[in-house]
Amino acid sequence: MSGGSAFGRIRLVIVGAVTVAVAVMTPAHSAEGAGIARFPSGFLFGVSTSGFQAEGSFPDSNWTRYARGKTPYGDSVDFRHRYPGDIELARGLGVNVFRTSLEWARIEPRRGVRDETELAYYDDLVRRIRAAGMRPMLTLDHWVHPGWVADQGAWANPRTVSDWLRHARFMVERYRGQGVIWITFNEASQYLLHETLERPMGPLQVIAMRQALIRAHRAAYDMIHEVDPGAPVSSNVAYGSIVNGAFDAALFNEVTDKLDFIGIDYYYGASLENLTAVHAATGEYWRIDPEPEGLYYVLKNYQRRLPHLPVYIVENGMPTDDGKPRPDGYTRADHLRDHLYWVQRAIGEGVQVMGYNYWSLTDNYEWGSYRPRFGLYTVDVQADPSLRRRPTDAVPAYRSVIANAGVPSGYVPVRRPAWCSVEDLIATCLGRTPAPPAPYRALY
Repeated sequence: MSGGSAFGRIRLVIVGAVTVAVAVMTPAHSAEGAGIARFPSGFLFGVSTSGFQAEGSFPDSNWTRYARGKTPYGDSVDFRHRYPGDIELARGLGVNVFRTSLEWARIEPRRGVRDETELAYYDDLVRRIRAAGMRPMLTLDHWVHPGWVADQGAWANPRTVSDWLRHARFMVERYRGQGVIWITFNEASQYLLHETLERPMGPLQVIAMRQALIRAHRAAYDMIHEVDPGAPVSSNVAYGSIVNGAFDAALFNEVTDKLDFIGIDYYYGASLENLTAVHAATGEYWRIDPEPEGLYYVLKNYQRRLPHLPVYIVENGMPTDDGKPRPDGYTRADHLRDHLYWVQRAIGEGVQVMGYNYWSLTDNYEWGSYRPRFGLYTVDVQADPSLRRRPTDAVPAYRSVIANAGVPSGYVPVRRPAWCSVEDLIATCLGRTPAPPAPYRALY
């Protein structure tokens, strides 16, 4: 998960105010009687990961420094040396998109000095993704920058924008014409929060960083369209439920004219029946009860705001506690199918959903801990020196959904919709939550 612990902390800060705002701003709607659509031809199914979280062998960077004092990073799941096998695992799922990040700290460990060995690694990574029949989705900045950038004040220093844009142009020129889907900044709101918590930054520095990210994205959007014409560009937003207005204000609201699609990361919802998202404040993400139908409302709300843009679910997944089963019996396969069911409902009602990525292909370093496990393939970094990739029950489930363009006919979600969901208070409090085709299955 790219959200990290800050996702939980900010959620608790302004609950009351934004709850009122959401209630006022979210229009009512009804999905009663709507059909479930199959995923259309050309739909992009993918998997997500990020360089720092998975690669291991990481050079000096802001996050190798932040990781000191946390669970030792080690070599993570060693994607840096095991990527050919991991790409084959993704190919075996049938996905046609593989998302990862191009790590600036690895490529330019010293200002103006690029590491040719690491560039060769990324060249081969992109080549293998394409050879496996997948499109690369490449993130230019997944919260990690070189140590020398941190030493110059990071994003609070105006020079960092020009340094970053120089690096971004170099990478786009290197991989232009290869069908890349470009992401400039991963979850800008969480990037700001992590930098504030880990450095830390004062209010003026936070403002300076926000403005720098906005300027960099806007310039990068134009540059990518100049260098790699036709390549889609976006910056994925972390959906923040009760505090989503604050999350969108970090960057998204300022760049809607510089997006080719709406990229959404959805993990958790909230309702009057389910306030378990408070566990994110302590990093106990596995104790949160998912709300799959919240994704349906999120897709509809963003599409309503920007009807001219398609929507891509860049990240969606569920953590378990160090790989142990959930006490309620809800499995990763249940979670995957439930969410995709609601994506299909949204498509059936006209939402232009172009793609879906599962977070993540394998377990990885969750910004200070290996305990939350999000992988389709689980890896016990701390107890298994072989770093063996072991499939979860979601592997055959995802493979089946992709092969059959949707969940099984007549599928009934395991999780019933919550009453009074923050994702659409008016509709759900009035009992107009879309009905499934049959009674909901009980958790065991």
